Amino acid sequence: MSTELTYCYHCRTHHPRNEMRLMVTKTGKRWRCIRSIQATQQGREAREAYGRLVSEINRAESKSRAQRLNNLLQEK
Repeated sequence: MSTELTYCYHCRTHHPRNEMRLMVTKTGKRWRCIRSIQATQQGREAREAYGRLVSEINRAESKSRAQRLNNLLQEK
C-alpha cells in the first residue's frame, strides 16, 4: 500500500496513489481519484451533489488559508 500522495486534477486535492487512476485527456495524462470518476458515472444529480461537496471543501480550505495568512501578516 502506497502512502505517496498524488494531486487529483478534478477535485483539486491530494489522495493516496492507490485511490487514483491515470486518465488520458486532451492535454495529456492526468491523475484523477476513483471517487470523482465514480461520481461522474452516477448521473446528473449525483454528479452535481459531488461537485457541490468538492466546492464546499475548496471554499473552506481557501478561507482557512486566507485566515492563516492574515494572522501571520498581523503578527509582523
